[in-house]
Amino acid sequence: MDFNKINDQITVSSQITPEEVTILKEKGFKTVICNRPDMEVEGDLGSEAMEKAAKEAGLGFVYLPVTPGQFPEELIAETARVLSEEDGPFYAYCRSGTRSTTVWALAQAGRMDADEIISQAAGAGYDMQGLKPYLAG
Repeated sequence: MDFNKINDQITVSSQITPEEVTILKEKGFKTVICNRPDMEVEGDLGSEAMEKAAKEAGLGFVYLPVTPGQFPEELIAETARVLSEEDGPFYAYCRSGTRSTTVWALAQAGRMDADEIISQAAGAGYDMQGLKPYLAG
């Protein structure tokens, strides 16, 4: 289980298991964000199983699947809404953490300086330099 901390509000990682959700609760996370589409995983790692595990652990759960290479405006807007309105800190996961980081970065465009977004992502091990034109507006 990875803990790639972007900032105090969000940490990202690769796929987690239902059994690992209790660790997230112990570490102080409040909401789990699943960015991995169900079509990519077996049923025991699907969003329904993960949501059940999260709720049993006393955590919030949000399913915001990101199809590789596709970041529609609706997804970015909903991610921004979740990050501003739901209880954090957040733990977001996908296959490798890259999609979770990318959608977080895009949701911060206009809210944070582009260089700061890139810097925070880099601190977690993700290169978002290629997004700079989008992040800068």
